[in-house]
Amino acid sequence: MVQRSWDELVVRRARIRGCLLGGAVGDALGNPVEFRSLAGIRDTYGEAGVTGPVRDGQGVVGRVTDDTQMTLFTAEALIRARIREAAKGIGGAETSMMRHSYLRWLETQEHRAPQPVEAGDADVRSGWLRQQEWLYARRAPGNACLSGLRSRHVPDPYAALDGRPGPVNSGSKGCGTVMRSAPFGLTGLPAERAFTLAGRCAQITHGHPTGYYAAAALAAITTHLLDGDSLEGAVLRAMELLGRHPGHEETTDALRTALRLAAEGGPTAEKVQSLGAGWIAEEALAIAVYCALAARTVREALLLSVNHSGDSDSTGSVCGNLLGAHHGDVRLPADWLAVTEGRGTIAELADDFSAQFHPADDGSGAEPGPGADRYPG
Repeated sequence: MVQRSWDELVVRRARIRGCLLGGAVGDALGNPVEFRSLAGIRDTYGEAGVTGPVRDGQGVVGRVTDDTQMTLFTAEALIRARIREAAKGIGGAETSMMRHSYLRWLETQEHRAPQPVEAGDADVRSGWLRQQEWLYARRAPGNACLSGLRSRHVPDPYAALDGRPGPVNSGSKGCGTVMRSAPFGLTGLPAERAFTLAGRCAQITHGHPTGYYAAAALAAITTHLLDGDSLEGAVLRAMELLGRHPGHEETTDALRTALRLAAEGGPTAEKVQSLGAGWIAEEALAIAVYCALAARTVREALLLSVNHSGDSDSTGSVCGNLLGAHHGDVRLPADWLAVTEGRGTIAELADDFSAQFHPADDGSGAEPGPGADRYPG
């Protein structure tokens, strides 16, 4: 384990909180305008579109969607796999434990409250996160995520990413892969390992190479941001990593276009829309990258990322992941964060994640990492 100073750990923990909370803020900001056209958004909210959190169809402000839900279960699975490896010396469990964690998320879509634990299902119905009742809400989950989890596929934990379609939803490259994958980049793993792990776990539900490469690229970008790289530098390094893998072209081309548009200055919703609608993985990632790079402030970037015709909650969520991982939680709009659903749970999970993957090692007496009672392995 790399030893880091206390100041470095404080910065990393702020970035981990920022990544998870920022994703939730962007998700909640975009949720009420998902499925709306840009013209429709402007007709309702004015020429600038939404300028802050607004009420959704049920009259509630700040509600998150499946994007935040699945991101939290991704983070939970990584913690559990890490605890298992430390306690039992058994590595390579990430893909199977990720599927179990996503099955816990699936239960939040199928039930209104946590279900009782029965004999034989403790692997799925266990842990602290599944007890959070606010997560039991169906917020337009992606069809490929739902059907993929019911297919029972567990990717080979040692397989390379080779550009071939996976066996589950092999034609699907929906953004359900990328919107949940930022936590892989928060682990402190080398970028190439985070890239590969995120790509493998994306194949639990989506088999199209672009679907899993976009998820892998977000993990690599987040890794570099956690290490203190610039946004542009993190994207360029992720593109270099992508270029080593067959079938990367769609993802690389989308990111290249996002970088070019950001360099032109003058961010506009029309430029966002030229990158696509965000329903598919490489478009969602490219829109998030463009907005994070082109806008002058965190607020402007998040607003730019949701005011378009398309999957506004997913593009807002990924943009929030990037901005939070880059700037930390202190730069997130405090008034927007204050109305974001589940923020206490998200912050607690982020701190557990930090304590597990980035523990204090300077004799400061900081709290121990979370235990197997919360994250059984």
